[in-house]
Amino acid sequence: MADMDEQRGPRTGPPEAWVPGGPPRGWRHGPPGWSRRAAGRDEDLESARRARWPWPSTVLLTAFVVIGSGFADHAQAGERAALDPWGRVLLFVSGALLLWRWRHPVAVLGGTVAAVLVYLGAGYPYGPVFLTVAVACFTAVVSGRRYAAWAAMGTLWAGHLLLVHLLYRWLPPAGDDAASWTEEIVVATWVVALLAVSELARVRREQWARERAERARAERRRADEERLRIARELHDVLAHSISVINVQAGVGLALLDSDPEQARTALTTIKAQSKEALGEVRQVLDTLRAPGAAPRAPAPGLDRLPELVEQAADAGLTVTVEGEPPRLSPGADLAAFRIVQEALTNVVRHSGSREARVLVERRAGRLRLLIDDDGPATGADAGGTGNGLAGMRERAAALGGTIEAGTRPDGGFRVLAVLPVEAEEDR
Repeated sequence: MADMDEQRGPRTGPPEAWVPGGPPRGWRHGPPGWSRRAAGRDEDLESARRARWPWPSTVLLTAFVVIGSGFADHAQAGERAALDPWGRVLLFVSGALLLWRWRHPVAVLGGTVAAVLVYLGAGYPYGPVFLTVAVACFTAVVSGRRYAAWAAMGTLWAGHLLLVHLLYRWLPPAGDDAASWTEEIVVATWVVALLAVSELARVRREQWARERAERARAERRRADEERLRIARELHDVLAHSISVINVQAGVGLALLDSDPEQARTALTTIKAQSKEALGEVRQVLDTLRAPGAAPRAPAPGLDRLPELVEQAADAGLTVTVEGEPPRLSPGADLAAFRIVQEALTNVVRHSGSREARVLVERRAGRLRLLIDDDGPATGADAGGTGNGLAGMRERAAALGGTIEAGTRPDGGFRVLAVLPVEAEEDR
């Protein structure tokens, strides 16, 4: 609730002092454990997956490459050099390097390309050895090292071209001929297809990451909106009730000895007001315990204006209401009620006038709420936090409406709220 200096200054626009301070550090995106845990769930799972060593897939790929190359050796006997222990070591190294593919994708890709080129330069048979390069290339691209992957695959193709067209005369097997250019086209096509598939996977993964980030941002927004809603409800309920209690407590203390019966009436009002405040606070807090559950009691609306008038009368304020409240949607009805409640609370706390006027009217699909008092300002703050006008503005802005608040030329204070009511719902 705004302090007197903030509410009744000469300015009618939203001063910076009216803007409430930011939430505590631990509640940046809602109560602890609400959105932070959910917002980082996907990222934590992804990090945990990356942190694990890919033992099973590496063992299977290495075994497949070594065993499959043995069959390729038999199939290409006489055409390529026989697979000896040194060749099997190269096959094992090219497969074992994949164990580090998520941690060091570029280094692993470079190592597998080097191992495969040495393997081919030694004249060993073609076969599943290229699978290790394919896996390393795919990992590098989807990890974001796309240029390094393109360079490595270009090196592999250029190295293969050099081996089978220029260096074949001095490399095993003896008497080997140059490879056909058709074979080179096949190799180039294989490299391009591998890069294309890897790029497609990378784009898809980035799209998934953006979707996860958007879901996390939306969840944080929902948590922030819920936090602000609960803060506004608690502020409005407590500020109004405690203001009435504060006034009645002062009356009771002043009349305790001279007029015990009047003091008893004040204490009765305090008891009733505190009971009502506890019930509304409990209703707000129930949404924390069971998010999404239906409220146990209907939200207050303008149909409870007579109660506000009665409570203001208990606090020594005479309120005159003009106009009939129209039918509103539940959200607009609650916002209108809280705006009137906050404005009357401010009159009780900050105005020397003991009379206030409330005008409720509908014009061109909009609800106008005009709350006036004749002042003057008393300067009493009664523990105000400076959030009252900011809360009213937030409620109005959430519905596409506006709030104007400021001193009148004659020294009084006026609050004018304009809320859209096009989407009408029967209550």
